[in-house]
Amino acid sequence: MIRSMTGFGDASAQENGVHYFVELRSVNNKYCKVSLRLPESLQGLEPALDSLLRSKLSRGSITLTLKCTDTSEAAAYNINQKALQRYIDQLRSAPSVASGHVTLDAAALLELPGVLQPPADEEQRLTNARRACMPLIEESLTHLIAMRQREGIALGEELITRHAAIVERLEEIKTLAPRVVAEYERRLKERIEALLNEAGRRAEPGDLVREVAVYAEKTDIAEEITRLGEHMIHFAELIRSEDDRPLGRTMDFVAQEMLREANTIASKSPDARIGRLIVEIKGEIDRIKEQVQNAE
Repeated sequence: MIRSMTGFGDASAQENGVHYFVELRSVNNKYCKVSLRLPESLQGLEPALDSLLRSKLSRGSITLTLKCTDTSEAAAYNINQKALQRYIDQLRSAPSVASGHVTLDAAALLELPGVLQPPADEEQRLTNARRACMPLIEESLTHLIAMRQREGIALGEELITRHAAIVERLEEIKTLAPRVVAEYERRLKERIEALLNEAGRRAEPGDLVREVAVYAEKTDIAEEITRLGEHMIHFAELIRSEDDRPLGRTMDFVAQEMLREANTIASKSPDARIGRLIVEIKGEIDRIKEQVQNAE
């Protein structure tokens, strides 16, 4: 099944006064590149989230943004009374404070190291966030994958159109290829006979046969036509595949092989009609290569 690498999904929920929001985006990339944007307090979730995303998505630049807003009483930091009192005692012993020339600023005191303590221990905060966020990330992944599949259906329809155009032109080349040698033999025979008639001589059939055989060997494209046809069959199977494995890289490789055979046909066949058809085939292959860059 073809899936695009472009997708989006989001989800949100509120639990125990904490609002969680997850946004997941993906765009094209040759490899799987995961970027996580987490609050500093939730950086400990990074390994688990990275592993989860890589288990579900094989290619693309994937960006996960997680935001949480705690509006509960538990969000308040605790004041370390002993540390604060120790700072106050030291400041009061300073002459400028003791004389009353300098007053103590409560807000400034709270910014001193060790005065404010986090509202909960790190392990509990991560446990709560993991319990709340994992279902949201799974939901976002479901939305993103569904969007990738919808994009993949449209991509598949486009590839089917390009595939059909190539097959149609390849059939024309199959019909024309045998005529190329016959046409060359006819023209060669006419030229030789005209020259020999002027000289009063007669053409030897063996010489003509050898010349035509050499030409036929040099311009024989039957093998390339067969290989290109096999690549087209393989590509059609990939387009219609119901396999859940990623197909983008395989399709890109097959498209490269298609282009290789088309180039060989172009270099071996001197026929203008075949040359024109090959130019059109190569144009379709280039469009296919552009499209499969979007496939996972």
